[in-house]
Amino acid sequence: MIITVTPNAAIDKTLTVPNFQVGFRHRASESLTLPGGKGINIARALKTLGQPVIVSGLVGGRAGQQIIEGLGHENILNDFVRIAGESRTSTAVIDPTGTSQTEVIEYGPVVTSQELEALLEKIDYLAKGANYVVLAGSLPRRVPEDFYAQVLQRLRRTHCVAVLDSAGEPLRLGVRGHPHVVTPNVREAEDLVGHEFHDLQDIVDATEIIREMGAQSVIIKMPDGCVARIKQGRHSRVYHATIPLLENILQTVGSGDAFVAGFISWRFDKKDVSECLRYGLACGAANTQLYGAGVLDPAEVDRLFGTTFVTEVKESDAV
Repeated sequence: MIITVTPNAAIDKTLTVPNFQVGFRHRASESLTLPGGKGINIARALKTLGQPVIVSGLVGGRAGQQIIEGLGHENILNDFVRIAGESRTSTAVIDPTGTSQTEVIEYGPVVTSQELEALLEKIDYLAKGANYVVLAGSLPRRVPEDFYAQVLQRLRRTHCVAVLDSAGEPLRLGVRGHPHVVTPNVREAEDLVGHEFHDLQDIVDATEIIREMGAQSVIIKMPDGCVARIKQGRHSRVYHATIPLLENILQTVGSGDAFVAGFISWRFDKKDVSECLRYGLACGAANTQLYGAGVLDPAEVDRLFGTTFVTEVKESDAV
C-alpha cells in the first residue's frame, strides 16, 4: 500500500481562457474542477497506474467536503482528518493560444495543535500497513515548518519508504528528517542549496549537497528530465534521465507530481531504478497532454516511455 499525505489539500480549478490578458474580462471556454494538492495529485496518477493508494491529510469546511466527494467519484480511497478551517481553492488559467499558464494559490486554513496531533496519529496508524508514505506539498497556516521532519522521525519506527516532495523551509527542515527520497524541481533545489545552477555539473553537485543535508536519495526534476543520486548499499549512483520536449503541451500543472507517481509506481513493483526514472518522465510528459494535475493516459505513458533515455553519470564527466 502507498499512502500520500496532503496537509494543505485544495479544490483545484483549471480554466481555459484563449487570449488571456490581465485586466480584461474573459469567458472561459473550458473549466475543470478536481480535488488537489500535491499528495492528491500523486495519488490520482498512482490510481490510474493501477497501484493501491490511500490519501490522507487535512480537510475542512464545504471545500473539504467537496474534496472528499470528488475523490469518491474518482474511486480514490481517502482517510482525512477533519478540521474547523476551510480548505483552500487554487485556480490555474491556461491560455492555449499563447501557451501561458497563470496560477493563483491560496495559503490554506489555520490549523490548531489538536488537529495537527490528530493528523500525526492518523499517519502513524496508516503507516503500519504501508510500504511507501509520500509527504507532499505546502503546509497550512500555523503548522510548524518542521512538520515533515516530525513525521519522518516517527516513520523511522516503521518499515515504510518515506518520500518528501515539498519546497522552501518545510523542505529544508524535512531533509534533516532523513527521508529515503526527496524530489525537488530545479528552482526548489536551487533554493535549498543556496545558489543557481548553470549546467549539469551544478545539478549533480547539488544532489550530493542535499544528500549531505540528510536525504538518502535525491531526484532533481528538470523540464526535459532529471538528475538522480540513488543510494545503493553504502554508496550511491548518479543517473541523468532525459525525454524530448513535446511540441504540443496543454498545461504543466501537476507534471512533477505525475513524475513522482510514475517513479514510485515502478519502485513499488521493484523495477530497476533507471527504468523507474524513465517511467516517471513518461508519466510527467503524459500529464502535459491532458487537463488536470495528475491526470494521464496509461497508453500515452507507454508510448512516451520509448522516447526516454537514461545514462549513469560519472561525476567527473558531467559538463
